Amino acid sequence: MKAPLTPRPAASLILLRDGAAGMEVLMMQRAKSSAFLGGAYVFPGGALDADDEASDDFLQQYRHAAVRECFEESGILLLDDAAGPITPLRAKTLLRYRKEPFGELLKKEKLRVPHYALAYYAHWITAPGASRRFDARFFAALAPEDQEGSHDEAEAVHQVWITPVEALARGERGEIDLVFATKATLSDLKGFASAAQALREIRARPEPETNRACWAQGKDGRKLFRRADPQYFEIHWSDPQETGASNYDLVAGAPKRLDRWVTRLIAPNPGMMTGPGTNTYAVGEKDLAVIDPGPDIASHIEKIAGLGKIRWILCTHTHMDHSPAAAALKAATGAEVLGRPAPEGQDASFKPDRVPADGERLELAGVTLRAVHTPGHASNHLCYLLEETKMLFTGDHVMQGSTVVINPPDGDMRAYLDSLEKLLAEDLAIIAPGHGYLIGAPHQEIRRLLAHRMAREKKVIASMKKLETASLEELLPLVYDDVPQRVHRWAARSLTAHLDKLVADGAARLSGGRYTLVKSRTAG
Repeated sequence: MKAPLTPRPAASLILLRDGAAGMEVLMMQRAKSSAFLGGAYVFPGGALDADDEASDDFLQQYRHAAVRECFEESGILLLDDAAGPITPLRAKTLLRYRKEPFGELLKKEKLRVPHYALAYYAHWITAPGASRRFDARFFAALAPEDQEGSHDEAEAVHQVWITPVEALARGERGEIDLVFATKATLSDLKGFASAAQALREIRARPEPETNRACWAQGKDGRKLFRRADPQYFEIHWSDPQETGASNYDLVAGAPKRLDRWVTRLIAPNPGMMTGPGTNTYAVGEKDLAVIDPGPDIASHIEKIAGLGKIRWILCTHTHMDHSPAAAALKAATGAEVLGRPAPEGQDASFKPDRVPADGERLELAGVTLRAVHTPGHASNHLCYLLEETKMLFTGDHVMQGSTVVINPPDGDMRAYLDSLEKLLAEDLAIIAPGHGYLIGAPHQEIRRLLAHRMAREKKVIASMKKLETASLEELLPLVYDDVPQRVHRWAARSLTAHLDKLVADGAARLSGGRYTLVKSRTAG
């Protein structure tokens, strides 16, 4: 794959209005001869010009471009004069400026772009490999009253006001061509009953995430990945130059270089609780620190030892899929073992040479790992933060693709939630979990986990209210009715942890194996 083009800054404007069949959006069909998205139905927009006004607010230039492009392509003019939005009659008289420099229109007519009226909606970057690439910011705005507009017969050859539902249906039938970003936008907008509601809720959202599709290689050949795909963030992290050479498969026994400092080796222990296998990480360049050597499997230990000169062995916790290889790896390399001693019932072979304190920094020949005590999944659980890159090795505290089991008595739901909250105070760039791919947007993922656990707790409380008094076995199918029955035996462990938390919080009591809510603590 050739070196990808640098994306050109661009802006699009999603105009919203209420029609007879519901909220409508303005869509333009690009000329089939267009070098970019020829024939596709899109929202008005295009590349930024040097004349698009800029300020300390970097989005101002994009909003200006969105309004300018909308006027040039559709003839709809979203501008203010001294009294506010221009009237439909005045907008009609200004169509003579449509092919003139936009700055001249603003200057001669004493008009301004109403930046306040445009809500920042989305951020899309064209995938590498395209003949043209754009770094596009999408904005939403209420359409100016009584301006129907008309296509410019150059870049756009047709335009239509259409409901998102109808546009998607026409795309599904093959009547119009919709690209991925447009379909994603229409799918989101179809849930709004009115233009005002849509704009209000868009404004209330957090700043839009960047959607930057990426290519990678694997057993099924070259494939494109988008933000919702589990491979997405790992591909971007391991292939920042967008060469498309990163591998999207999780292959046990095949070392993968994630960045300058970190190599991952997956143990050959796939399963229901381990996913594709335990992730072992080698951190450093000459002298290596190994995080979570995994199960005591000779072939895996041999491959770890072959990664380089191992000076340190760190374990996040002492469950049997994470620490048993530490003893054999120490015997083979003489490396120092770090971690917290195993609680009863866990890996009795784990004998650390040193026990890192919470917040202790470990200087490892060019890089620094900071230990973060995160009890909950296990009482002795540690995460390790690589401070140079802000990569957090989370063991089983945060897992890719699923939530972790909290298994009392060593597992503690209240401690787990507190440990998740603790991580929100850390400056994180990426999560390297004990199983699965790298996880991006760390704080967003941590908040998702917190919200998921609290939603599950509410479901526990609602089920207890329904049954009045109940055993664990009676609650399980109600609280976990959204997961397959085959995993209920593991779900029962986390349910026990939720119930233990409610008892500890004083919100429930346990007597004779049955749980009852304390009504004064769970009112409402």
